[in-house]
Amino acid sequence: MGARMASDQPGYVIAGQRFVAPELAPGLYIVATPIGNLRDITLRALETLCAADLVLCEDTRHSARLLDHYGISRPRAALHEHNEAEKAAQIVDRLKSGARIALVSDAGTPLLSDPGFPLVRAARAAGCPVFAIPGPSALLAALMSAGLPTDAFSFFGFLPVKSGARVSALATIADRTETLVFYESPRRLDKTLAAMAGIFGQDRQAVVARELTKRFEHIDQGTLAELAARYADTQTKGEVVIAVGGAGKREIAESDWRDDLAEALDNAPLRSAVDDIAARYGVKRKQVYDAALALKSTRS
Repeated sequence: MGARMASDQPGYVIAGQRFVAPELAPGLYIVATPIGNLRDITLRALETLCAADLVLCEDTRHSARLLDHYGISRPRAALHEHNEAEKAAQIVDRLKSGARIALVSDAGTPLLSDPGFPLVRAARAAGCPVFAIPGPSALLAALMSAGLPTDAFSFFGFLPVKSGARVSALATIADRTETLVFYESPRRLDKTLAAMAGIFGQDRQAVVARELTKRFEHIDQGTLAELAARYADTQTKGEVVIAVGGAGKREIAESDWRDDLAEALDNAPLRSAVDDIAARYGVKRKQVYDAALALKSTRS
């Protein structure tokens, strides 16, 4: 933890005690902030925010609650989806001159369905140092408590608002076998769960995580059919994370790939055809090889 400091020095306050942070190296600092409980802030995040020359906020009024809570008084500016592209060049110029700039979103880890990507890309392209200050993330918090497999997962952020586009987006990932994670607005939760139940299947296991780390945190688990019924025509509050178990691996019969193997043998040597079909269908190479030999023998 930083050293105790005089009241006129920039710093942060914990439980009434003031601390000074080490000086920052020049660069852009991507700082994760609490998703609800203000005590989830890391010491490194506090040190970075109080030592930065400028704190870029998705909403300066929203971030003021966190910064004021820890007694951090630094210059702030808004950087959000409507102005980040046009402001990136100006900020990079400051970074080139040696500025120490911190970027925060309203909650959680910037860039994960939050602003920041154009700025980070521009800073990297200009050769400016970019530092990650990791911490809270609604995505990871939901996975930690969902009870769904975490050895492999995919994050899809917010689904399209329009019903048709949402259905199309879900249909393209219906057969994915890893855990699928989404952010959703509480206003669309009922419609999204209904669409998921229809496309992914009624019995697919899922979790709805609401108000994570806050006083009224709630983790709802069940099948998609159960969750869709539970939230049908209801208005919920707070940010929502939906985690859906992956599709079961489909048993692939020889009839599923035999025609493609025959076509592959017409256009490629036996070894190449076998390798292609085995890789494409996830079938054991020996099984495909034996089938290829049998096809060859019937043709001779």
